[in-house]
Amino acid sequence: MAKTIVGIDVGGTFTDIAILEDGQLKVHKLPSTPDDPSRGILQGVSETGVTDADFVHGSTVATNALLEGKGARTALVTTLGFEDVLEIGRQARTELYNLDIDRAPALAPWELRFGLAERVDHTGAIIEDLTPQALETLAALLQEAEVDAIAVSFLFSFLNSAHEQMVLEALKRLPNTPFISISSQVLPEFREYERTSTVVVNSYVGQLMQRYLVGLEKSLGKGLRIMQSSGGSITAGMAAEQPVRTILSGPAGGVVGAFYTAVQAGYPDIITLDMGGTSTDVSLCPGTIKESTNSNVGGYPIGVPMIEIHTVGAGGGSIARLNTGGALVVGPQSAGADPGPACYGKGDQITVTDANLILGRLLPDHFLGGRLELDRKRSESLIETLASQIGITMTDAALGIQRVVNANMERAIRTISLERGYDPRLFTLVPFGGAGPMHSCELAQELGIPRVLVPARPGILSAFGVAIADIVKDYSRTVMLRGDDVNRSRLEEEFHGMEGFAREELRGEGLPDGDMVARRFLDARYVGQSFELTIDYPADTGRGNLERYIRDSFYTAHLRRFGYADKKEPVEIVSIRMKMELEMDKPQSVAQSPGSADSSAAKMGEAEVVFASGPSITPLYDREKLVSGAHIQGPGLVIQMDSTVVITPEWSGTVDPYGNLVLEPN
Repeated sequence: MAKTIVGIDVGGTFTDIAILEDGQLKVHKLPSTPDDPSRGILQGVSETGVTDADFVHGSTVATNALLEGKGARTALVTTLGFEDVLEIGRQARTELYNLDIDRAPALAPWELRFGLAERVDHTGAIIEDLTPQALETLAALLQEAEVDAIAVSFLFSFLNSAHEQMVLEALKRLPNTPFISISSQVLPEFREYERTSTVVVNSYVGQLMQRYLVGLEKSLGKGLRIMQSSGGSITAGMAAEQPVRTILSGPAGGVVGAFYTAVQAGYPDIITLDMGGTSTDVSLCPGTIKESTNSNVGGYPIGVPMIEIHTVGAGGGSIARLNTGGALVVGPQSAGADPGPACYGKGDQITVTDANLILGRLLPDHFLGGRLELDRKRSESLIETLASQIGITMTDAALGIQRVVNANMERAIRTISLERGYDPRLFTLVPFGGAGPMHSCELAQELGIPRVLVPARPGILSAFGVAIADIVKDYSRTVMLRGDDVNRSRLEEEFHGMEGFAREELRGEGLPDGDMVARRFLDARYVGQSFELTIDYPADTGRGNLERYIRDSFYTAHLRRFGYADKKEPVEIVSIRMKMELEMDKPQSVAQSPGSADSSAAKMGEAEVVFASGPSITPLYDREKLVSGAHIQGPGLVIQMDSTVVITPEWSGTVDPYGNLVLEPN
């Protein structure tokens, strides 16, 4: 009997639960509990009645701690003379012409940075040893500083970790042992700024994440896994040691779920649109899920693998207001789950959800399957006040809120598509989250996207993606090979050592390492170039062929990414990467034979809905009663527990064999 898998995604407004049991999907949705996310999780699991299961969690604990500045009091231990690497950075300006840029504050303040006299050269040889006296002095200073977390990052520790290991062993003896991270374990790669930033972030959020996961696992049981930013899951124990790998945990689950759904439906080239209560996350998948090892979250560089996701403060709970110049702005501030949008009955600020309610795109008595009745009068009163300040009608104010939030999301999609050389007209838009399907037709219309694929359960797709995610652990090592050093025996030796370490680590976590598959990659660049591109490591070629394969693969990747490639320039291998993967069972949906195009059996009434073209008496449809082949001519509202699909008058939709709603312009 297959094990029950429960995927849990905690958002800023709602906690979503997806249950995979015997090939069937069951869903549940309830308000989040921001003060303690585990409380909402345990309540939701209790309401579903699930007892014996493996749990996979998309967590925002580390994310929120980083973005809100609520992490631990963190110290940095580094090579003498490099204490200010976090402040110096790359000397690159994020806004070239802004003379008053507010940089994110260093997570390890200057008074908590300690330099030690040690030195390893570029070959990994120790040229200045670390003394016991220096370690004793360091321990005393850290104890006096009363730090909660410590990050250790020496200059060439990615080549020789001996000094970092010495510091780790010495600091473990401190009373009330702080959370300790060393860069040779978190990110054994060159570039001291990115490596140091990554290990500091890991320590900064580590104590909070560790405490949270220990408590949650104790309540749920031992089968807890955590979603990584790279789209795979790891054990709660691994996540507690390296929480930096979970910074984009929840959004990654959404991309995994959307890509799986779209490929199954026959649309591998997609743009994902995850609009929740607090933010909107977008990602472009050109036949594959794109990954990056050069990300920036909240102003802090992070070098571990992450799905390429762009986030904007545009969600159902985003607050609409007038700025000092009298212009209407929406977000990035959000009403969240508490107090939530005004129509939830407790808040007194206007949100996107309130605007949708006024426009008739949400039905007060059908929200969350009727479990939460929306207060329309409360929303009307507040939007009326806003409208009078601008000198327009209440309806126009609500439409204005829609246009502004759509413009924010449209800009985000352009950032990940047009600005990176991809034409959105060649992709399918996959909207999900509670609010995504409400805005998808209008966004696709503006961007020229020819098709919208709304999954059967859009409101819990992130939880579904979390539930089906494979177990994945990423490993990397900087090698710096060029010329005659690029040979198979040397690379095989490096990969063999890495794989041996990986399997030992996985066994220690109780994972079946014998079932794990190793996938190998190379980070390559032109000699002297300041950035790399990741290419596949070929499985079986001779020496001469290996060099040619690496060059050709790099040239192809460079041409695709930057529009040019110089085949005369030599190429070097900077780092090697490996993914240890254990594929999880996926639900195998059986395609349904198309039935009648008549959708009248699913019709549940009519309501007045306001579109950009004006008000329109709009049919309402029950998503649960729409069968394969059913056709809906816009305008239309498709109602379900976890979301509402808005079909504008210029669009129509058909249910595909897998229960997805495919929308296309008329």
